[in-house]
Amino acid sequence: GNQKTTQMENSQGKKSQHAEEAIFYLNCRAAYLTVLKSSLENIKSKEQLGLVLQQAGRNPSQKTINKYWTSQTTSLNFDDFCAILKKEKPATKNELLEAFWKIDTDKAGYILHDELCKILTTRGDKMTWEEVTSIIKQADFNCSGKLDYNKFCELYLSTSEQCCRAARDRLDTDPRLRQQHFGNQTENSPEGIPLPVSKPSPRVSRKTHHKLAKGDSRAPSRPSSAPSSKASSSTTVTVGASSSRNTKLIIEPDTMKEWQCAQSRGCFYLEEDGEIISHKFRMHLPQRSALCITIKPFSIPQAEGKSCHWLSVDTALFILKENETQENLQLVGFTELQNKEMFGWRGELGAGVYWLLPFTTGCRLRKVKTQIPGEAQLVWRDEDGELALTKEFQAALLDVFDTIDLDGNGLLSLEEYNFFELRTSGEKCDQEAWAVCKENFEMKKNELTRQGFLDLNLMEANDQDGDPWDLWVTLLSLGYNKALEMTEACPFVIDICAERCKPRIKAISLEAGGSQLSRAVCSSVLNKGEAEVLDGSGNIFIHTYTSDSRVTSVIENKSETRVIIHVNNEQSKNCLNNRGLTVFAVEVAPKSMMVSQHVMALDEQEEWIYSCVHSLV
Repeated sequence: GNQKTTQMENSQGKKSQHAEEAIFYLNCRAAYLTVLKSSLENIKSKEQLGLVLQQAGRNPSQKTINKYWTSQTTSLNFDDFCAILKKEKPATKNELLEAFWKIDTDKAGYILHDELCKILTTRGDKMTWEEVTSIIKQADFNCSGKLDYNKFCELYLSTSEQCCRAARDRLDTDPRLRQQHFGNQTENSPEGIPLPVSKPSPRVSRKTHHKLAKGDSRAPSRPSSAPSSKASSSTTVTVGASSSRNTKLIIEPDTMKEWQCAQSRGCFYLEEDGEIISHKFRMHLPQRSALCITIKPFSIPQAEGKSCHWLSVDTALFILKENETQENLQLVGFTELQNKEMFGWRGELGAGVYWLLPFTTGCRLRKVKTQIPGEAQLVWRDEDGELALTKEFQAALLDVFDTIDLDGNGLLSLEEYNFFELRTSGEKCDQEAWAVCKENFEMKKNELTRQGFLDLNLMEANDQDGDPWDLWVTLLSLGYNKALEMTEACPFVIDICAERCKPRIKAISLEAGGSQLSRAVCSSVLNKGEAEVLDGSGNIFIHTYTSDSRVTSVIENKSETRVIIHVNNEQSKNCLNNRGLTVFAVEVAPKSMMVSQHVMALDEQEEWIYSCVHSLV
């Protein structure tokens, strides 16, 4: 019993230590990125070092700065900065008061301004009269020519804390800083995905000799700018242009005529912070059967002839088997086969319930700043002063209708309509409200028609007396820009064909992929990709999965400590990645794995080369 108690205490102590360390490094990173653009950029001067230390709540003297920036110092990196902060603790109130008590020997609690000016401009790190006057203006609480140094200490400490908080807030609210410069992807938890308790050793290759698909080639490569003194791993993959690849058809019409099929539509939506959410689906198989499951971007009929940004977005499905608890889902496969924009999986599954988790890398569905010539008009008034929807807005609404009509029957059920409501307003429509809709708008079989949906939006415009603000809120939340182009969403369609039974598919939720999807993505790369140990570090592995359309790399940290991995893509050609940066760093918690990056061709009609060096910072 005592031994178990001790083990539990040790375990809790380790967790607490990890938590404290995580907070410490978060504060370090926040302060660093307040002054520098990236955590990979070095501090290049004494002045920069002083500024970064101040942002971290320190108030370094010139003597302190000189201790770390000597005549031999040319730069300091992020790790150096963290080491300095560990040594230089923030001043406490007692330490500050003791400094004032040396001047105020009578312990009166006040110091004359003239005396303070004399000390600050002639001793230690000498200040200018302007700097001293600025301090006095902020700290002169009694306006009687004296400084209340007790209140001044409180002001100093609160200002220091405000600097730290402002730096953290900036990191929290800026997704580019959070995800790209140092970071975890939005779909991952900050701690990364815990490693399974027992797992077969990965296929390790210290030299990158791999079996390759036709048109691919790999060779070891180290960009000249990559750090060579620390543990590192390099991977190069060359993929031919899409026009030169022989794509194997997934669905053979002759062999699948008698198969029974089910279909559902869904959609990826891009959030303000760059996170991607989508519908999640549950599939039911009444008996064991051979299956073909495909996913592809959905080509909306009304959008023909328009610029359809989403048709170039990559899509995938991860298939997970449901066990006793929803938390314990087992990956059984993912859509590896490809036919143009369609991705598919073929195999045999036993009877039961499966989860289908849609996935897109984020390489092509991302925030892009574009110049829009003018805002589209949504409503107008006819000769009688009656409000009407413009033709352009009606066309966009019909596109929306086809996107949210998940079963594709040309009608909106309450369940389908509620996914629309949750996305646009965050609320659901109950049976009573649906009955009111039935009284006012066209329905068939208790489902809303296209005309009914248009009339519903016209009623909303009338409720606002023609003010389009609410209508724009709806459109923007559905991925449209002010030119009525769908640029931040990607509708898709899933098809399931089974040889021996009738499959069923149902949309269950509309949310971010979360840890289940992250775990599935990482597991798929570990299972299907090539593993390479970081030279010089026997417990950090880089797993690389390559297909004709994408490269995904996962960092697996088997060590007991957190690691920071520098990722350099400078030698890659005709590539884009989900992070939007050529060089970045990834922090991986102990005993966990994390996606490093997804990479795709910038121009699919041209050959592209993925050349990446991962190195330990």
